[in-house]
Amino acid sequence: MKYANNQWCIFHALQLARKFVYYMLFSLEKKAYYETMIVFKPLFVYCFLSCFLRFSATLDTLTPSHSIRDGETLVSSGGSFELGFFSLGDLKGRYLGIWYRISTDAVVWVANRDTPLYNNSGVLKITDKGDIVLLNNTSIVWSSNTSRAADSPVLQLLNSGNLLVKDGSGNNENFLWQSFDYPCDTLMPGMKMGKNFVTGQDRFLTSWKSTEDPAKGEFSLRIDTHGLPQLVAMKEDKIKDRAGPWNGLTFTGNPRLKPNPIFKYKFVLNENEVYYEYTLIDSSVFSRFVIYPSGVMGRLVWRDQTHSWETYSTSQVDQCENYAYCGAYAICNANASPVCACLEGFVSRSPKDWNSVDWSDGCVRRTQLECNADGFLKHTNLKLPDTSSSWFNRTMSLKECEGLCLKNCSCTAYSNLDISGEGSGCLLWFGILSDMKVFSQDGQDLYIRLANSELDNITKNRHSSRIRREAIIFASSTLVMGILILGVISYVWKKKQSFKGITRKDYNNEGGNEDMELPIFDMTDIANATCNFSSNNKLGEGGFGPVYRGGQVVAIKRLSKNSGQGLDEFKNEVFSIAKLQHRNLVKLLGCCIQGNEKMLIYEYMHNKSLDTFIFDHTRSTLLDWHNRIRIICGIARGLLYLHQDSRLRIIHRDLKASNILLDDSMNPKISDFGLARTFGGDQTEDQTKRIVGTYGYMSPEYAGHGKFSIKSDIFSFGVLVLEIVSGKRNQGYCHLDDHLNLLGHAWRLWIEDKATELIDKSLGNKCTLSDQVLRCIHVGLLCVQQRPEDRPDMSSVVLMLSSESLLPKPRQPGFYMEKALPKADSSSTKLEPCSTNEISITLLMGR
Repeated sequence: MKYANNQWCIFHALQLARKFVYYMLFSLEKKAYYETMIVFKPLFVYCFLSCFLRFSATLDTLTPSHSIRDGETLVSSGGSFELGFFSLGDLKGRYLGIWYRISTDAVVWVANRDTPLYNNSGVLKITDKGDIVLLNNTSIVWSSNTSRAADSPVLQLLNSGNLLVKDGSGNNENFLWQSFDYPCDTLMPGMKMGKNFVTGQDRFLTSWKSTEDPAKGEFSLRIDTHGLPQLVAMKEDKIKDRAGPWNGLTFTGNPRLKPNPIFKYKFVLNENEVYYEYTLIDSSVFSRFVIYPSGVMGRLVWRDQTHSWETYSTSQVDQCENYAYCGAYAICNANASPVCACLEGFVSRSPKDWNSVDWSDGCVRRTQLECNADGFLKHTNLKLPDTSSSWFNRTMSLKECEGLCLKNCSCTAYSNLDISGEGSGCLLWFGILSDMKVFSQDGQDLYIRLANSELDNITKNRHSSRIRREAIIFASSTLVMGILILGVISYVWKKKQSFKGITRKDYNNEGGNEDMELPIFDMTDIANATCNFSSNNKLGEGGFGPVYRGGQVVAIKRLSKNSGQGLDEFKNEVFSIAKLQHRNLVKLLGCCIQGNEKMLIYEYMHNKSLDTFIFDHTRSTLLDWHNRIRIICGIARGLLYLHQDSRLRIIHRDLKASNILLDDSMNPKISDFGLARTFGGDQTEDQTKRIVGTYGYMSPEYAGHGKFSIKSDIFSFGVLVLEIVSGKRNQGYCHLDDHLNLLGHAWRLWIEDKATELIDKSLGNKCTLSDQVLRCIHVGLLCVQQRPEDRPDMSSVVLMLSSESLLPKPRQPGFYMEKALPKADSSSTKLEPCSTNEISITLLMGR
């Protein structure tokens, strides 16, 4: 690391060396030589000590008498942050910025984000008046425009990542300018986001234009100060989504912001300023909040164990997060179908559009207000409406708030300002109410103004509904005791009949008659859980059929009438996975066989499948390398269990990205065992005339000759590893230069010693230097070799991934060119496609 003050040290050292050589040339006697050493030794020591002391003293500061050039840096006193010049990706622009020293790609602030330098002549200086200036030769590229002058100004990089200009007193509180007042895309601990009402300064986050261009993008996060201040995310000049106002505990639209062991937060609103900030509970932890170029926001935490940033939380992506998605006087419920509903006492403004799932026009009152003959209807667990047209008072009670709203004919709703404790303060709305969302819990109470006649009708309807419910409950309870025994007997009989004929004996030839101990679900319960198989509950569709979400705990796979698969595949999946217990295999909870309906019930995976992340340009940024290597190792452990540690050896035969599901913690789980085959005893391979699987993942010997073994799954695993590393599909991928598929392209880069070019760009530049990433590419190529005997088994793969042992050289992969294969959406079975990218296929080969 170079510093400007080193020039002083170098100059004086050279001067001293010159005098020493001159003296030596004219010293003819040995005695004179020793005398010379005695004389100059203290001078050498003094010179280098002076250099060291000056180096240490100016490590984190800069004065008007010195400057920073391209290639030189400042480092905070604690060593956490560094200030200097940098470039991004393949772009030649040079920027002055601040980054974490533990992760140089984590840039937290950029000075000249809109005016890059295009050479290495940049110079950073602080003037005698205290202005920070960035020069390109002699022209000013960027300046801090410090508001007032100071005596003996000093520029200092603090260990919080904040860059200060202060006077010579050394007091950090008495500063002239700070970078924390001019955020870029990152909110740091101790940084305020909000507005100073006295100076008019507004601090807000603005996304980068792209991952390689820090110029201001189209997304921003700020506190809107119209009415009661609220946190909003903007796309250019329009609100994209809204976290809402602060209610004393959290933002009303983000009840997930709760006390945690990593950071604490506060919201301040007074006559001088409004701001939100967070501070770290443990100062040894590194955490930052970032708004990405795509508009997605996330909090990242540094993990020393993996030397990588881990996503702690991200902004929600359900449709109810879209601002005013349901229009005026309507509420959005992501778990309901339809998601939008008018408030009680309101009807849709455009019934035709409403029935066409266009809710933008919202709702209108069924009965107009009468001002002096109005009342309020209480709604619970809500995200409060947009507060840009609101008024608030901190000292009023809720009862006083109601009275004040009734007196003003323009007041449409009221609520508590602060819900901490027993609640306090008054918040009133004037005009329309929009952007409301209902939560299952942790929402807020809102009292909406209605005409008394409308309130009477709602009260009567609620009373009638309550009476009907009580009557139904009473009638049901009188019948329960009489039919309880009959119901139990009927259930047991139904369970046996529903699973009749599906035994281990039907599946293989081992001669057993072992009934599977698998719960049987009733068709009515499943229909209720999926809202009668509503399209809003549909998660996706595959070769077996559509998959639906049942509440928040189960996923139901329903055999399609148009599916090429049937009872054999259904039984195959049940017997393959019913008794398997491994953390990296999806758990089968039960099934349903009723009439022509055949369904499988699995545990619900909130993050859906792996392909929705790695092949999506936006969501792939949320899948950092730490998560990707954990997913790779998890899949490997799951396959090892299937191939070696389970009671029977199981060949999956359809391993692909869409069949890897991810739970809340991004742990991988192998799913879809409908095409799996079970080997008993010492059997290691088999052959079939009915080839099943997915193009791009099939091994050459299986696709060409119907031969399958554990090495067939190894080939699929290798393809999957290369897809996870590169973020590109093997099937359908074609490089512009060499016209190779992903396997061929990876092989060419490997033999040309350019394997780092395969790495997904969303992982950043840091991963190109990671031995772990290159090791995964190496293992992936070993797994996709042409000959099955050249591929390692899963026990060897797990060992290769978890150790630093030497690996054998890979040979040319199978399906090197893949030019003759059909496109991804082709299939001989005429199945309805479950996605636009891939589908399982079945080929019948002649003898």
